[in-house]
Amino acid sequence: MTDNKWIMLVEDNPDDEELTKRAIRKNNILNELVVARDGAEALDYLHGTGIHEGRDTSDTPTIILLDLKLPKIDGLEVLRRLRADERTKLVPVVILTSSKEEQDIVKSYKLGCNSYIRKPVDFIQFSNAVQNLGLYWLLLNEVPRRLEGL
Repeated sequence: MTDNKWIMLVEDNPDDEELTKRAIRKNNILNELVVARDGAEALDYLHGTGIHEGRDTSDTPTIILLDLKLPKIDGLEVLRRLRADERTKLVPVVILTSSKEEQDIVKSYKLGCNSYIRKPVDFIQFSNAVQNLGLYWLLLNEVPRRLEGL
């Protein structure tokens, strides 16, 4: 297991992906960023299946930024599967979406998300949100070093 703190972004919109990368760079967040462009790719990467067969699944992200409206497997189903798996059930998941649907917020929390953030349309607001995410989840928040036996 590595001690590297890395971020997984699950985002299918190339513009939103680039916006997130730009905001991360602007805020000097130097952590590795792994991008999955649909729900199936995210689960394969995190669970070491499909094209990521054999990946060390004990190396989990410090935080997962998860969009809800994804191809193949939607974000709510990804969250459900993450919480059902011993390897990923405690990894912090922040829903980062443009959805304003109250039912999406309720379902996300019922399925175990740690935070729900609507993507601001304005880059400055978005950049500030990313800065706050980075400060809290990468520097201040304490997570278990090992998930086995919990």
